[in-house]
Amino acid sequence: MGKDIKRVVRKDISKINLSVNIAGILMKNPVMVASGTFGYGEEYAKYIDLNKLGAIVVKGLSLTPREGNPPPRIVETSAGMLNSIGLQNIGIDSFVNDKLPFLEKFDTKVIVNFFGDSIDEYCEVAKKVDSVSGIHGLEMNISCPNKKEGWLEFGTNPDLAFRVVNAVRKNTRLPLIVKLSPNVTDITVIAKAASDAGADAISLINTLSGMVIDIKTRKPKLANIIGGLSGPAIKPVALKMVWQVAKTIKLPIIGVGGIMTYEDAIEFMIAGASAVQIGTANFIDPASSEKIIDGLKLYCGQNSIKDINEIAGSIAI
Repeated sequence: MGKDIKRVVRKDISKINLSVNIAGILMKNPVMVASGTFGYGEEYAKYIDLNKLGAIVVKGLSLTPREGNPPPRIVETSAGMLNSIGLQNIGIDSFVNDKLPFLEKFDTKVIVNFFGDSIDEYCEVAKKVDSVSGIHGLEMNISCPNKKEGWLEFGTNPDLAFRVVNAVRKNTRLPLIVKLSPNVTDITVIAKAASDAGADAISLINTLSGMVIDIKTRKPKLANIIGGLSGPAIKPVALKMVWQVAKTIKLPIIGVGGIMTYEDAIEFMIAGASAVQIGTANFIDPASSEKIIDGLKLYCGQNSIKDINEIAGSIAI
């Protein structure tokens, strides 16, 4: 009798639809790996079946290679980690020539995260990949300073956010996801600016700004003094901001920030996200994304949900 019940449960779970459509990017499930935590994909290939992921968001890329900040540039904190990598990367050309061919072997969507020091740089990167086979979408990191505007961050000023997103929109036909910084007074204002400028989807949040001090030396533990806080510590902030943005704009939302378990992912979807990104959890358990995918299917089965899209925005208020 028990075995028969288990067979029925497995059969029912196998019929559950986990696929989601994010701005024209059709993914087999809503679980993506966040930029900066999964390298260029190949680094994790021996630990996880890349075919099972909804999408891989590659390490942030710039027009030319960057060395990043001097060490130390990572430090553990209570319920999280602080990083100041400085956006080290191989540059967009090297990625397309040397890394993308490996990713094309897998049945998983590839999203290119990119950034620039100026609007022109953002546009140049977007143009370079616009017609490249194997790239299914772009994710703009607008948590970057604009050297032509006194190093004011694009993502903390609605006018700058609108201008850079609008300029990139004119230079690519690919689905355009804009990743928002939480280091603002009102994230809905930035989300609205990105939406009005032509974004196809919004991902949030990027890391929170923070610092750690060594009480023995009285010096900051990061060479760059401040860094980006990620991990479980930021989850409540990220969840609140996803909920706020979901009430403000009509675009698909990708929730990011402290997601360690499938229960965390479900929370973000209930708050308004259609998909999620797994970040710091990849450092703790390389197979965390696979486990979260399995958990989502189990949750749907236990709650008689046939299509995971039913969960998005289902918060009871």
